[in-house]
Amino acid sequence: MTDLIAIAIDGPAASGKTAVGRKVAERLGCRFLDTGGAYRAVTLEALRQGVDLDDESKLSELAENIDIELIGGPDGDRLLIAGADVTDDIRSPAVDRAVSQVSAMSGVRAAVVPQQRRIAAQGPIVMVGRDIGTVVLSDSKVKIYMEASAEIRADRRVREMERSGRSLDPMQVLEDIVRRDRIDSEREDSPLKPADDALCIDTDGLDVGQVVERIMRHPGLS
Repeated sequence: MTDLIAIAIDGPAASGKTAVGRKVAERLGCRFLDTGGAYRAVTLEALRQGVDLDDESKLSELAENIDIELIGGPDGDRLLIAGADVTDDIRSPAVDRAVSQVSAMSGVRAAVVPQQRRIAAQGPIVMVGRDIGTVVLSDSKVKIYMEASAEIRADRRVREMERSGRSLDPMQVLEDIVRRDRIDSEREDSPLKPADDALCIDTDGLDVGQVVERIMRHPGLS
């Protein structure tokens, strides 16, 4: 890992990239960052403050001034806004529905990307998101793109929420995922797509361990 800048893992919502990324980081003994957490934090704060989600100017200003911090904990990294732990709050259905709209705005991305690069420059890291291999860490030697059908991803998200004690309407979750896919892939700034040199993994029918093993066999990790 001494010569490896970062491992970039991208993919759409509920493709499993966060669970896989954490396991890969554990195997390699390096840091882990879910970059979507920063956009979720901005979205959560916008919802709390009642900011118009169509107002790019105000959202960009919020993204520039929000106090986001990642700290290590016994159960993994925790995300704070102004010192308050919001790790669980940023995974709410309301944030799920709005985060793609907020993160599609150029001003918001311009404020968040430099923070992501600063964190990556501090040492070996696994970063997951939607534009890590194409934009944030385009020089990474190891780029992964994880994909799965919308139906499989919706089922995963429902089961994930059930394990945390939340009950969601499966059809609503599927509709939200399809909508987020469209926004993420059609946005003008950093659209969701595999990097030209990314290893693409279809995770339909694969569990976390199987995907991790495929990544660990990447030539860039040998």
